[in-house]
Amino acid sequence: QVQLVESGGALVQPGGSLRLSCAASGFTLDYYAVGWFRQAPGKGREEVACISSSDGSTYYTEAAKGRFSVSKDDAQRTVYLQMNSLKPEDTALYYCVAERGLGICPSEADYWGEGTQVTVSS
Repeated sequence: QVQLVESGGALVQPGGSLRLSCAASGFTLDYYAVGWFRQAPGKGREEVACISSSDGSTYYTEAAKGRFSVSKDDAQRTVYLQMNSLKPEDTALYYCVAERGLGICPSEADYWGEGTQVTVSS
């Protein structure tokens, strides 16, 4: 079955860290740009970070810069999102998106995951 599966979400205290994983099943990520998005209750979908298929170039939104890091392990067919110094406003459903191509961020998703919940609260 061709799909993306996220994991690693949890309840964490402010200032804590989490590492999210986005695992590809049924295909490899070698030729796919992968992006992490999030959606908080009552809010729209927000892009967080992306990584390209070609040279590993990355992109971060202002909210993620300096705190989040995206990386890719092609052998494991997995993209990671390391999140540090988490804040309550980071609380959201986080999901990954993949698009075949040479860009850094997906613009037209080929595959979506169902998401993993991150809750930042004391």
